[in-house]
Amino acid sequence: QVQMVESGGGSVQAGGSLNVSCTAPGDIYRTYCMAWWRQAPGKEREAVASIDSDGSDNDGITSYRDSVRGRFTISKDNAKNTVRLQMSNLLPEDSGVYYCAAANLICRGEWWYLFDAADFGYWGQGTQVTVSS
Repeated sequence: QVQMVESGGGSVQAGGSLNVSCTAPGDIYRTYCMAWWRQAPGKEREAVASIDSDGSDNDGITSYRDSVRGRFTISKDNAKNTVRLQMSNLLPEDSGVYYCAAANLICRGEWWYLFDAADFGYWGQGTQVTVSS
C-alpha cells in the first residue's frame, strides 16, 4: 500500500495564512513529481503547485499556477519525507479541498496543460482549506 498522508489546513480570514503538508513514501518523495491540487465546489480539480527533482541536492524545481504565484510556496523537508505548501495572503477563491499527489512524470513549467489528475497515481486524503471574507 502506498499512502500519502496530509495534515494542516483549516479556516482563516482573507489575508491570513495556512499550511498543508503531505508525507509520502521515501522513493516517491525523492523521485516523483509531487504536486498540490485543489478542488472547489462545482469546479474541476486544478493543479496549484508542484516540486520536481532535478537530480541534485538542491530544493527541487517548482511550478506555480499564476493565481497563486507569489502567495504560495511549495517546499520539501527531506528529513521527514514531507512536502509542504505554505499559503499566504489567502483569498476566498483559494477555498477548497487540497490534495497532495505524486506522479512518475516530469512536472516543469505549466505542466498541467500536458497532464491531468488521472496521470497522478498516488493521492492524499484531502484536507479542507476555508478562507472567509
